[in-house]
Amino acid sequence: MSNSIVKIMMNFCLAISILESGVNQLLAKDLKSPNIAMVKAPHIALVKTKMQEFVDAGEISGAITIVAGKSKILHEDVTGYAHLADKTPQKISDVFWIASMSKPICGAAMMKLVDEGKAKLDDPVEKYIPEFSGLKFKDGTGAKVTIKHLLTHSAGLSELGYQDVEGMSKLAVAIPLVAKKPVQFVPGSQWKYCQSGINTAARVVEVISGKDFDIYLEETFFQPLGMKDTTFYPTAEQAERIVSAYKFNKGQAPEKVQISLLGGKSPTSRDRLPMANGGLFSTAHDYLRFAQMLLNDGELDGRRYLSSEAVKTFRTVQIPELLTGFTPGNGWGVGCCVVREPQGVSKSLSAGSYGHGGAYGTQVWIDPVKERIFILMVQRANFSNSDNSDVRAAFQDVAVQELEKN
Repeated sequence: MSNSIVKIMMNFCLAISILESGVNQLLAKDLKSPNIAMVKAPHIALVKTKMQEFVDAGEISGAITIVAGKSKILHEDVTGYAHLADKTPQKISDVFWIASMSKPICGAAMMKLVDEGKAKLDDPVEKYIPEFSGLKFKDGTGAKVTIKHLLTHSAGLSELGYQDVEGMSKLAVAIPLVAKKPVQFVPGSQWKYCQSGINTAARVVEVISGKDFDIYLEETFFQPLGMKDTTFYPTAEQAERIVSAYKFNKGQAPEKVQISLLGGKSPTSRDRLPMANGGLFSTAHDYLRFAQMLLNDGELDGRRYLSSEAVKTFRTVQIPELLTGFTPGNGWGVGCCVVREPQGVSKSLSAGSYGHGGAYGTQVWIDPVKERIFILMVQRANFSNSDNSDVRAAFQDVAVQELEKN
């Protein structure tokens, strides 16, 4: 073979290598900069068909669906509308109120402090919030609550109403009010979904870290993970991208509703608490970054956020004897639901899958066995049980069926 031919072949191989490297960099950049679609993501046609059927049937206005592995997107689709009035198409960069999908982030924040040796899940809350030393049952006898109770909805704390915290913007002011209310049952003996418990856990994070909860999350997770649109307090630009929420009733026109979290305030208003129970706004790609960090046992893009042991504790059922959750077969980890026996809406997930839903139908579920993440973003205000919605079931079931054909 002549030298000229060898040189041509070498140059050709070099060109192919450079091209492959460039594509890989674009794919990586797409995940790190989720609002700029550098490379078109894979697409499962039947998932889009199913989501379109729900839009056409007047069940939802639109949906974003993502299935991903540890480092790549396996499926991504955008269906329907962000705003029905002017038929504004749904976009991947749209911002959603993720409601109770905020809770796992609070759990991760606590596990970060456990990792650092600054707290233990079995620590009594009164160690960090002195007012809780006076916590009592209705009969006046004393009650003891731990951090674990807060994050597993087993504390039995009474709830604060909107009227209790109207005008408040600091957890340091609001949370001591929880300690003045009676405990409803022996902590650890029951599972009862408790917003005050999660918000109290956020206050513990503040006391230990010395930072407001929103600032702690921004510095610990959001900024380093590249979650640029995840916040308690959207900017004016982010607020323009917030998807409209609707109530859907058969035989009636969709009813646009105010996001209940806001209580009539502007999304940009800071005149409200950074509520760990459900205060966050986010995008599908932002939340994917957080989920991929968990699926990778606490590490992403070469940076460690949580130890693998912390992630294992996070996704392990903490009080095995308690029946928990809004669908059958579940237990509770540290701020997240854990699928113990897949069934019904969770039948396509493996045992040990974990995640959380939001009040308006948003969902994240992480399957550590099959190494898959499922993210669903919708904004329907009147699901009878958003965790058990037909939309969630169809998305997960069809996606798994289609992926496992290959």
